Amino acid sequence: MRAGAHELRLQLAAHPLAYPVVRLLGRLGPVVRVPGLGIVVNEASAAREVLTDTGTFRSGGGTEADLWTPVFGSSMLVNMDGPEHRAMRRKLAEFFTPAYVRRLIDAACTEPLARTAETLRRGRPVDVVRTTKIVAGAVTSALVGFTVTGSTAEREAAYLRMTGQATAIIGLVKLGRLSLSAPQITKARAIVAEIGVTTSLAWEKGDENTAVGRMRGFGLTEAEARGLASAFLIAGTETITSLLPRMVAVLHDHGELAGVAAAHRRGDTRPVEAAIDESARLITPAPIILRNAVRPGRIGRVEVRAGDRVVLSALNCARAPGRFDLARAHPPELRRLWFGAGPHFCLGYPLATAEIHAILGTLFDSAPLRITARRAERGVLFPAYRRLEVSRA
Repeated sequence: MRAGAHELRLQLAAHPLAYPVVRLLGRLGPVVRVPGLGIVVNEASAAREVLTDTGTFRSGGGTEADLWTPVFGSSMLVNMDGPEHRAMRRKLAEFFTPAYVRRLIDAACTEPLARTAETLRRGRPVDVVRTTKIVAGAVTSALVGFTVTGSTAEREAAYLRMTGQATAIIGLVKLGRLSLSAPQITKARAIVAEIGVTTSLAWEKGDENTAVGRMRGFGLTEAEARGLASAFLIAGTETITSLLPRMVAVLHDHGELAGVAAAHRRGDTRPVEAAIDESARLITPAPIILRNAVRPGRIGRVEVRAGDRVVLSALNCARAPGRFDLARAHPPELRRLWFGAGPHFCLGYPLATAEIHAILGTLFDSAPLRITARRAERGVLFPAYRRLEVSRA
């Protein structure tokens, strides 16, 4: 089986119709106007220009902002622009500094990853998907200020329930459908209300070492904090639970897992960083990024009219350089484009990267590893494994 076959299967399991259409649109040119859809951008430098030109292209009008505002409210970063957006990012940025991230990872990841390492050491298989969900749930809980108590099994169940709530919300969105129906909005709001009960407890506690406590401190209402905390839960769990297991699989399937793990154990960070960047390029965590033109302009050779929807195909941009290659240097216009660019570059990128390093480091310490079972999720927004089981080789 070709090295990329499993990743293709994941894409088709998630988007059996939309994925082939997106790839076909990539063949039509770097920038193309598609009737009924908008202006599709398939070239990295043009996509980066759109993301950094906030005077012409913004987050409202048929973008993720319109998708999520009815569910989470108006203060969730992705649906904000201009001075208000910059001010909110500045207030929340303290939770993504190197020092804070390091403390958060140490506090939230040490125990579950120690159990993972012990399981592998004993020769038993580990489900990388389950491990990633537990770690992501633990990290996000600590970040936001959710209190999770009980036995190990009870805490793990709580973290899995949290990530399940995020999956249920994000699962309402399909790549080929850019809006939520009224029943879907009602369902999503019901899940947010469940999350909101825990958020309210954090709000009442007011611990300014947590995101919810700080939100209260800088003047957000409890309702705004509930919406933003729910958005944090989705952003903090869904991307990494899709990305991390696929990274492991991509490295394994391309025959690079053992070599990168050996470099990690030697303390050589360069192959590890290259593996993370190149596998993320191939995977493309956010395959589509949407923007709305608020004034006339131009993208490449295509004229833009006010009100045009702009569909940035990060997937096509990322796939343009070719096949998986750890020796490839990413050009500046492509570098981490799948996490955005400009004012809306992923605020949680430092935390996501730290989680990736922590989980991969645990697995690399137990290498050599082999994949013993895998199963794709179907009908999800972010292609993902439902199960990815590894054992020591």
